[in-house]
Amino acid sequence: MKQREIQHLYWRAGFGITPTELNSLSQKDKKYIVNSLFKKSKRMTPLLANTSYLDGFTKEILLGDKRKQKEFRNKSREKIKELNLLWIDRLINTDEVLRERMTLFWANLFVCQDNHIYHVQSYNNTLRKHALGNFGDFVKAISKEAAMLKYLNNNQNVKRKPNENFARELMELFTLGEGHYTENDIKESARAFTGYANFRGEFVLRKRQHDYGFKTFFGHTGRYDGDDIIDIILEQKQCARFICRKIYSYFVNETIDENKVEELTSVFYKNYNIEKLMRYIFMSDWFSAEENIGAKIKSPIEFLVGLTRTVPVKFQEEKDLIKIQKLLGQILLYPPNVAGWKGGKSWIDGNTIMLRLKLPSIILTNANISTREKGEFEDSFKKYYGKNRKNKFIKTKVDWNTFERQYKSASLTGFTAQLIMPKLSVGTETYLKTLSKTSKQDYCVQLMSLPEYQMC
Repeated sequence: MKQREIQHLYWRAGFGITPTELNSLSQKDKKYIVNSLFKKSKRMTPLLANTSYLDGFTKEILLGDKRKQKEFRNKSREKIKELNLLWIDRLINTDEVLRERMTLFWANLFVCQDNHIYHVQSYNNTLRKHALGNFGDFVKAISKEAAMLKYLNNNQNVKRKPNENFARELMELFTLGEGHYTENDIKESARAFTGYANFRGEFVLRKRQHDYGFKTFFGHTGRYDGDDIIDIILEQKQCARFICRKIYSYFVNETIDENKVEELTSVFYKNYNIEKLMRYIFMSDWFSAEENIGAKIKSPIEFLVGLTRTVPVKFQEEKDLIKIQKLLGQILLYPPNVAGWKGGKSWIDGNTIMLRLKLPSIILTNANISTREKGEFEDSFKKYYGKNRKNKFIKTKVDWNTFERQYKSASLTGFTAQLIMPKLSVGTETYLKTLSKTSKQDYCVQLMSLPEYQMC
């Protein structure tokens, strides 16, 4: 397998690859390399914040003590930020990189947000658990999560007054796509999900609130519950097609090849096995076609994680990492709405591109940002860091020693090819010739500051 193809695979199935890893795989065939990705992600390691302090907040205390309720909410919000940072660290350092990449993908399909740390944590680990499993089991598990029950109001869905929010989004955003169901399908399926609730984070069916009557859904009639509705949705080939389009756009190319989507749909529709689908994609010759390499704009998380996997960095104030996510436009665990982040070209505007181009210098060389400058870019820093912080932005401890060990044997030509996936424009190639190449550290920062580095 060619080195460029291995790099491409690791940018799509993970967040880049170091020269040490690349050299160890360069003599292996594609099947071995793909198998190794799945083998490392076979296990599932839960992501857990330290919630020991909150364990004493029993339901009885929360119901009867407003001061304790407020304290719990405040602490819970802080713990969700902690979980955000733990996830970033996991993305940077894990061996289970494919499972984490898939978890990140599913988090922007099964979009959900909550302010209760136990429920957020449970939801995130359910995504992680099912990320490479059976899609049908996945959807059923999601429908019963406390965070989802609250987010789409299904905990308010009762027999006498059905709430249609979850039933609608289940089909529109999670499984079929708009236009592939009727309003009556929504009404009937909402009845099937009545009585769904949670007790202390665990799913319960409130039998008195569940509608046990006959429902007619997609031409089928029966005394359906939510799982039955999901099974009928899975019978629709459009469900497999909808998911395959999402996966193709995310892992292959945002310019959709309908023939390839239909090819994937035929594979996925057989048994809805996510792992088999992803293996098929990564093993396909067309996955590594030149038009797919370097064709994707990195999301803010891909950009940050890729940068810090190349050059290990520790933020002296961890909250700065959340502020950077906010400035770039993607905060893990805080999606903008039920449709999630749009991705693609929406990641880049006049403000965020300036930040992306300057961020390598800011993080890796502790470069300062002048708050005396004018414009949206500088105003963003004033807004989030305050006018009195003068020229300082963030403080980091950069592990250049690890970087030097990893890239010791890499030539400067190979170094450029290691960090930049798309083909360089003539202008960029001319610019690179003018740069000093006496220091790999300086050259690394300069390469990461190129527009081409925004692509993978």
